[in-house]
Amino acid sequence: MTSTELTASTATFIPGPASPYQGDIARYWDGEARPVNLRLGDVDGLYHHHYGIGAIDHAALGDTNDAGYESRLVSELHRLESAQAEVLLDHLGPIGRDDTLLDAGCGRGGSMVMAHQRFGCNVEGVTLSAKQAEFANRRALELGIEDRVRARVCNMLDTPLDSGQAAASWNNESSMYVDLEDLFAEHSRVLSVGGRYVTITGCWNPRYGQPSKWVSQINAHFECNIHSRREYLRAMANNRLVPQAVIDLTPETLPYWELRATSSLVTGIETAFINSYKDGSFQYLLIAADRV
Repeated sequence: MTSTELTASTATFIPGPASPYQGDIARYWDGEARPVNLRLGDVDGLYHHHYGIGAIDHAALGDTNDAGYESRLVSELHRLESAQAEVLLDHLGPIGRDDTLLDAGCGRGGSMVMAHQRFGCNVEGVTLSAKQAEFANRRALELGIEDRVRARVCNMLDTPLDSGQAAASWNNESSMYVDLEDLFAEHSRVLSVGGRYVTITGCWNPRYGQPSKWVSQINAHFECNIHSRREYLRAMANNRLVPQAVIDLTPETLPYWELRATSSLVTGIETAFINSYKDGSFQYLLIAADRV
């Protein structure tokens, strides 16, 4: 089943946005249909909205002059973005079949499907985009996991989960759309004591001094507000989330961007990511924290 065939929609309650900015973000993602997201998802039916990590498999890419090279490049980019999701799931800790996980900013649901396939658990996703929620729920229905994997349209700062309901939760490249104090207060509320929170995110490096021109370009491109590494750690400390691991994935994500920049899927933002990672003004971090 390809993205063009995922046209059936499910009944979705769509609340009004809590702020004009949230309305803007909902409209942005409702209208988003970039080939770099959809064509990569068509490879195996896992539709992500994040980037990739790991070394390029040049043997799998083969000859650049071959007629099938572009298709192999797309498959390689998708392999790297799924590898990123696997690393996030690796850091969630032990998860049981009866546990509930929260994907805050779930997009089209690729990471939710991967989490259920790995752990057999329940996964609740939230997104401001009705189109993304419909897409994710349709995929869950097609996979026969709609009773365990669900996306809902709501604000990640005010989720429908009960207090202490989630064994683990995450943001995968979605935390730059919200205030971190509010975000981590909500994760702290829904997590059980001892539960694990994980984020993978781009953040500007305080050692650089201020957000660089490249970071400003990324903000403008995605209509977001990238936070600093210091802001993440401070807001976690203020909300009973104690970091257990802080991993700099910047060297691991550069190959993805350099490969993507050579593809037909370029969006115009690749140079900003590559230059900001190389000059040290931008970092790609994984932070895993326990709720105390």
